[in-house]
Amino acid sequence: MRILVVGDSYVPVDVFRRGLQPLAADHELDFVQLDQSRTLDPASEPARRIREYAGTPDQLLERLEDHEVLVVHGAPVTAEVLAVESLRLVCCARGGPVNVDVEAASQRGLPVVTTPGKNADSVADQTLAFMVMLARRFPKAQRYLAEGHTAGETAFEGAEFFGHDLGGMTLGLVGFGNVGQRVARRAFAFGMQVAVYDPYQQSNGDGAVDQVDALDDLLQVADVVSLHARATPENENLFDASRFAAMKDGSYFVNTARESLVDESALDDALSAGKLAGAALDVLRPHHGSGPHPLLRHENVVLTPHIGGATHETLLRGAMMVAAEIERFAVGRPLVNVINREAVGA
Repeated sequence: MRILVVGDSYVPVDVFRRGLQPLAADHELDFVQLDQSRTLDPASEPARRIREYAGTPDQLLERLEDHEVLVVHGAPVTAEVLAVESLRLVCCARGGPVNVDVEAASQRGLPVVTTPGKNADSVADQTLAFMVMLARRFPKAQRYLAEGHTAGETAFEGAEFFGHDLGGMTLGLVGFGNVGQRVARRAFAFGMQVAVYDPYQQSNGDGAVDQVDALDDLLQVADVVSLHARATPENENLFDASRFAAMKDGSYFVNTARESLVDESALDDALSAGKLAGAALDVLRPHHGSGPHPLLRHENVVLTPHIGGATHETLLRGAMMVAAEIERFAVGRPLVNVINREAVGA
């Protein structure tokens, strides 16, 4: 088969070359790196059907003719691209193919495969790092040094920054999918108790986690609340003023899932009131004002710019997952991660 592989600034061609190497012996792989200075008119009909893309459809169309498989990360896969007659399979190396017009692909009968869970270990690692940073008051200690205070002059300087061990705390997981389950395993290694709220996913029944039926029940017992739920229209601002009020006094809040789950103004209020002992977020709503993000005025807050999955290992895992799907497709075996399975019968 002829396979066109399109790299971008996040997953460049070099990563795809490594991950797709097992295919090289039996298939023809063509690689192209997007020119991201070329942009798609956001007001156009193709652009309105996709989001979080880079480059233009023209860059794909210039190379796609006579290729049976298209592999992308963030390239815009519009209906025009999907209309290329030779195309039989679309592979998007991310969990949600928001840059692919999945409806148009389904209408053409083209399966779209994705790479769910490729970043699960990376996000789980960051979640535990956040918990340690909050419990041990790292943000305040870091700010202390950034403001010009000295270190190393006395053995007693740590007295100002006493925190807590994670061992013995109860971790409340909101969502128990790929990431949540990995966070639980890591939390057990720290000696934490784990409670889970997820109406769509049951625990494995081994008794290691306590699965509760209501979110408010979880909030009443959790010393740390960590979000790992999918974003849906129904759960926007899942954590609002009432939910923060329902949390234990002095508890910690972590979000490495989606920014839409949190009312950031309500979180700001809960921190200002001393309701929470700290918060850490890897996902944030756009901040259009000048200067630092408003939440950073609190000395018990950690913010990062959506780096949960930003590891070299995550990118390579995604490319390898794509390679495995292409191998299945080539020999007629069932595909695993098809986003439009019902529509195309894959």
